Amino acid sequence: MAEGRNRYTTVAIILHWLIAAAIIFQIILGWRAGDAPKGPSAFAMIQLHKSIGITILLLSLARLGWRLTHRPPSHPANQKRWETMAATAVHWAFYVIMIALPLTGWIMVSASRLNVPTLLFGVIPWPHLPFLPELPVVAKSIWHDGGEIAHGALVKLTYLLLLLHLGAVAKHQILDRDETLDHMAPGSRPGWREPRAWAAAIGLIAVVGAAYAWSPKPKPVTTPAAQEEVAEVADVAEPAAVAAATPETAATPEVSAEEAAPAPMPPVAWTVSKSSTLGFSTTWGGEAVEGRFSRWTADILFSPDALEGSKVSVKIDLASVGTGDGQRDESLVGADFFDTGSHPTATFTATKFRKTAEGRFVADGTLDLRGVKKSVSLPFSLKIDGDTARMRGVTSLDRTAFGVGQGEWTATDEIPAKVSVRVNLTATKR
Repeated sequence: MAEGRNRYTTVAIILHWLIAAAIIFQIILGWRAGDAPKGPSAFAMIQLHKSIGITILLLSLARLGWRLTHRPPSHPANQKRWETMAATAVHWAFYVIMIALPLTGWIMVSASRLNVPTLLFGVIPWPHLPFLPELPVVAKSIWHDGGEIAHGALVKLTYLLLLLHLGAVAKHQILDRDETLDHMAPGSRPGWREPRAWAAAIGLIAVVGAAYAWSPKPKPVTTPAAQEEVAEVADVAEPAAVAAATPETAATPEVSAEEAAPAPMPPVAWTVSKSSTLGFSTTWGGEAVEGRFSRWTADILFSPDALEGSKVSVKIDLASVGTGDGQRDESLVGADFFDTGSHPTATFTATKFRKTAEGRFVADGTLDLRGVKKSVSLPFSLKIDGDTARMRGVTSLDRTAFGVGQGEWTATDEIPAKVSVRVNLTATKR
């Protein structure tokens, strides 16, 4: 008991240094996320910020429980009364911010209009606070704004408490030359030459450096061939302009008379290979975002010489979307974007085809997405070699016309209205 009154217990010491490092890292990360341009990198910073915040909350609750059941060391005998009162106030104020700061952040996330899910360190699902996500829009906005104001005020209080705490430690160690540092760094002696004090300072600098050095790395989706990256050209009026904009057109060799006039044939049924891809690309805050659908099927009955009888039907499982960021993907399947709970699939059907150049066609059809049906034209190139066909197509869609992007995402300042859609398909005759 006598030793317990002279220094904190081992558990308290470990929790103290862990929480201290997490708070310093969190402060730097918050600065960086606030200054970063909106996009996948800033999104990744916010996700880590949330993960560390919840970690601080859990560690702080453990620290508070330990503090209430274990007597802390005594204040220095020669310490003035006002200094003792100030030290006690600062200590309890730290408990307030260590618990209230994560809680207010949790309120902001739970009352967000976007309803972004939280995965701690990208692995452990963390729930929203009860009832907040189900509140009406106005009530949610009040909770969110209140949490944001409180969060900002508590951050400023954190700065003040850190200055007071570090200043008091320096005063006790250098001016008063008492054994206060020994409470949290067992074996410490007074004076500026104490190696444990320098170790703590170096540790502080290392945490700051790590917070600045850490760089988010959103996992990119593999990019298709360069000729498929032509999002803008689908907006032109003449389909031939799409062909001209694609590098593959310039390399199209001249064909012989025999090849130019093949024998008429009925539409052919094709089986799509597993290597085929269906994806999209857009930007978010000026940074490129690419995605793919891993589950989709295509029923194809097509022949270049029997366009009138050709038809295509593509069915897409919207829940299979992948952009290289699991949390963003969960948002995409939510009610603000694809709303897979009510509209699990999208369907493109085409029964009208036009030839625009040798090996170049346009499929005119209808896209059914989120319960909205719109006419869509898909320019594509086609090369048939024996029983194998290779098709590449690029077009663009107005996501807002289909209701993809509700609430604050109806605006196009962060995510543009136009989204490029591309298909890279290999098929064999049945």
